[in-house]
Amino acid sequence: MTLKGKRIVVLGGSSGIGLATAQATAREGASVVIASHRKTRVDQALIALPACAEGHVLDLADAKSIQELFAQLGNFDHLVFTAGETLQLGSLASTDVEAARRAFELRYWGAYLAAKYGSGGIRAGGSIVFTSGTAGHRPRVGWTVVASICAAMEGLTRALAVELAPIRVNIVCPFVVKTALWAGMTETDRATLYQRAAKRIPVGHVGEAEEIAEAYLYLMRQSYVTGQVVFVDGGAMLV
Repeated sequence: MTLKGKRIVVLGGSSGIGLATAQATAREGASVVIASHRKTRVDQALIALPACAEGHVLDLADAKSIQELFAQLGNFDHLVFTAGETLQLGSLASTDVEAARRAFELRYWGAYLAAKYGSGGIRAGGSIVFTSGTAGHRPRVGWTVVASICAAMEGLTRALAVELAPIRVNIVCPFVVKTALWAGMTETDRATLYQRAAKRIPVGHVGEAEEIAEAYLYLMRQSYVTGQVVFVDGGAMLV
């Protein structure tokens, strides 16, 4: 039940929950590989990780790029997928369909392709951990795209847990977390979102990336859990 000596691949590991997860696994003695589509972010993230960490630039909307990365990486123990750009928020009438499709390309199809090309390199006892969000269960007005992606990701998790067994496949479902996903909002709107979310939930504060990262570590260590959605939501689903 330890990650010491394990090799962890984190797609989307250059910031937010992904970087926090990479840092947490490194502190446990794992070797970490991160990948993201912006070289500057990858380079910055590597500064915050041990010198032995690897960083790769990866276009998660490009199947060939994903296939080539996993062919280069070889064998590893756990795959974590936290990649995602700024959330596509807005009414149905105002939704840019092409932007919505791009969001699916990155967040859903990127995860699908990572599993397709990466699962063959996962060693015995290994796992895949995806990321969704409570929007898939409790959507709000203007959240059609993000809610759809989250729900699709959870369906993918259950299907792959059956198809890829004995590789374990699970998904972490956070509530509002302070990450760059909300960067598309103004600073005032973002602060208002955090304040309202904190007041709404039992724990009284929105999530920090480091808090959410602990759920990924649990699912990598836990050898008797697969096909599950693990809520790390401050009690949001209770109220």
